[in-house]
Amino acid sequence: MFAVHETNSELSVLHINEICSWDISLESTLLDLPLYHCQIDLTQQAKEVAQAFEGNSMLPGVILTERGTFVGMISRRYFYEKINRRYGLEMFFKRPIEVLYRFSKQELLVLPGSKLIVEAASESLYRLAELVYEPVVVEVAPQTYKLLDSHQLMVAQSRIHQLTNKLLKKQTQAKLIQTEKMASLGRIVAEVAHEIRNPLNSIWGNLTFLLSYFENLLQLMSAYEEEYSEPSPRINALKEEIEFDFLQEDLPITLEGMELGASQLLKIVNGLHHFSHMDETKPMDTDIHECVDMTLLILKNRLKNSIRVVKIYGELPLVSGYSGQLSQVFLNLLVNAIDALTEYAANREIQTECADNWQPQIEITTNVRETEQGQQVAIEIADNGPGIAPEHHQQIFDTFFTTKPAGKGSGMGLAICHQIVTEKHGGQLFLRSQPGQNTKFEILLPIVRKT
Repeated sequence: MFAVHETNSELSVLHINEICSWDISLESTLLDLPLYHCQIDLTQQAKEVAQAFEGNSMLPGVILTERGTFVGMISRRYFYEKINRRYGLEMFFKRPIEVLYRFSKQELLVLPGSKLIVEAASESLYRLAELVYEPVVVEVAPQTYKLLDSHQLMVAQSRIHQLTNKLLKKQTQAKLIQTEKMASLGRIVAEVAHEIRNPLNSIWGNLTFLLSYFENLLQLMSAYEEEYSEPSPRINALKEEIEFDFLQEDLPITLEGMELGASQLLKIVNGLHHFSHMDETKPMDTDIHECVDMTLLILKNRLKNSIRVVKIYGELPLVSGYSGQLSQVFLNLLVNAIDALTEYAANREIQTECADNWQPQIEITTNVRETEQGQQVAIEIADNGPGIAPEHHQQIFDTFFTTKPAGKGSGMGLAICHQIVTEKHGGQLFLRSQPGQNTKFEILLPIVRKT
């Protein structure tokens, strides 16, 4: 006449302490919970419903059908409440269950099995007070319905709440660790840059004197040659031995090369020192172009792989901010672009079996833009790489989310960028990407006019 079974458990009775063994995640749906199925036709007597409840003490209710078609549900609580009233047995017990059902038909909460537990719990709680403890009807397939105990739904929601708190705690700790690591790295870089810059400044300064001394020596040699037009054989032999004519031509070039190298090295050290300002306590007037240029200088070695950098700089005012943190934003965005272009170039070469005319390129554009929030500095960092799939756009700034293979990305870089831009600088960070064509990150920073 009727069948009683659980879809996710072979036990006839499910104890609450067994709920702890449920495999529940933040994305779990109603199908991941124990669902009960007891189907009774409207023509069957109410006493058969009572037998079903006696046979399974955890059964929250019964599904009612008419000629096999779902029409409603009667819960255990509601059934015994009506049967135990005065004259309840006489009125309902030996009559078709349809009498009891039609007598006080209640509003049902019917949800699809694919519904997330967190969403289902919310909908269940927003029912009328007298219906909060009524079972939820779950449509597990078209025209196939089962019941979910509302108490078990709330326990599952509580488990998910605990998981969420643990995840948030983990994310917060990871953020704090990452922030501390960056601050520590900044301090170390600042110390190293300072230690390098002192002797480098000495070399740079002395090179200027060395060039001057060499010119003075050449003038002296020229004066000697004028005074003594016929040098001694010993001097002539020495000139030939040291290749004096070549030395006269090559030494200035060598010294100029050393000066150029020292100048470049000094720029890199200054860039490292600039980038190391991660623990700034107060915002300062910041030159955005200087931040970008210093970051590019640090990444110079990584940009050697045929990646072309195009800078289209507009006239920008100074921005009130933290230069070290903004440099970190530019560094993270540029590193992501370099990684994407490098991998994309390798894949294209494998697929085409030879290099094509595609040229990896990063374009950096800056300008002042009028927005609803007033004038803002806009910095765009775009690459012509593979792009980012549309389904990832909403998650791209989430902590721990990464599109890189396991072990190659922490999922922290873009989350930190978003936090620095929005929370520390009151700005905005946007992603615009077309799969197979490009990826563009746009940073908007407010311009604070001084009065």
